[in-house]
Amino acid sequence: MHRRRRTALVLSAALAAAVPLLSACGSDAHPGAAAVVGGQRITVAQLENRVTEVRDAQRAAVTDEAQYAQTIAKTGTLTRDVLHGMVLDQVLHRAAEDAGVSVTRKQVQELRSGLEEQAGGAKGLETAWLQQYGIAPERLDDNLRLQLEAQKLAAKLGTDTSDPAFWSALSKASKELDVDLNPRYGTWDVQKSTRVDAKTPWVREVTAAGGGQPA
Repeated sequence: MHRRRRTALVLSAALAAAVPLLSACGSDAHPGAAAVVGGQRITVAQLENRVTEVRDAQRAAVTDEAQYAQTIAKTGTLTRDVLHGMVLDQVLHRAAEDAGVSVTRKQVQELRSGLEEQAGGAKGLETAWLQQYGIAPERLDDNLRLQLEAQKLAAKLGTDTSDPAFWSALSKASKELDVDLNPRYGTWDVQKSTRVDAKTPWVREVTAAGGGQPA
């Protein structure tokens, strides 16, 4: 169980760090969409609701105003991180399906029970996932399913989640789903299955010129 927990934590950290950007999605082409994955829209409203869930959980967990302000400051990229997670969830699920991998509700509950035991209870686990990975309590089971899908996919490929073969499978799924992000949230790197921030060439130009206003 210790090894399983370590793998889950490592994967969570990797997924959280891989904040990807989608290639040129047009907000005009998809009004109201934060992203389009497999022809299905992730609306801005859905994204905002997910972000609100995290902020509400953070507010409930931290009553001191100064500490709450620090929490907000540390999670300034929350909206983009949450969108990344919503997209990657679908990409990973497609990759798992392609490989014939599935996760049962019982397996999710078994993993959760083991993690709760080590975290000192359900509340301890929820707090840990919120603080470390920005996962709201109501999304914990979904995230654990994501972890299990990733682990089982890697096992099916005879590798682990850090191996290029694993990310190659995600890249293939990204292409199949034709992931497209609203430019305000960046772009999606299909090869790395990750969100990347939009480039702003004029910032470099101004810096290089030693100041001034962009044209």
